[in-house]
Amino acid sequence: MKSPKRVLILGPESTGKSTLASDLAAHFGEPWVPEFAREYLENLDRPYEYEDLSTMALGQIESEDSLAKQAREFLFCDTDLRVIHIWSEHKYGKTESWILEEIAKRSYSRILLTDIDLPWEEDPLREHPEPKMRSYFLEKYKQLAMESEIPFLLVSGGRSKRLEKALEFIQG
Repeated sequence: MKSPKRVLILGPESTGKSTLASDLAAHFGEPWVPEFAREYLENLDRPYEYEDLSTMALGQIESEDSLAKQAREFLFCDTDLRVIHIWSEHKYGKTESWILEEIAKRSYSRILLTDIDLPWEEDPLREHPEPKMRSYFLEKYKQLAMESEIPFLLVSGGRSKRLEKALEFIQG
């Protein structure tokens, strides 16, 4: 049995990653991998610490690999370890070496980079609503996408436009 094509949806906070992953999964009748960190943080009764990032990374890997077994052609991933890496560097100035090694090993067929053109939606887990910080993080994710050498597309516009662009890119 061949492995599904993994499509990574990457981008800053409040840029529609989960919505796009869910819409793509519904379109193709395939699974999507929610961001493990969200569930983890919602159940954490204290501010997260550096050590929590490794737990979140392991949870993301386990979720992704488990759901890949259910996928036929595609698996849509709402973020990956690159998010852990960016947050770790931003907040703590370092990233666990095993996370960087795992980023290099994991394979995706496409990256959909979500633009910051959507309005910010308040959420207690989100940390940087300022336009300057949203641009900063978008540039960080764009740099990682370029360095990955995985074909990527910056998706902008409203929900239906993003889905349309993503479908063209995935099927093209």
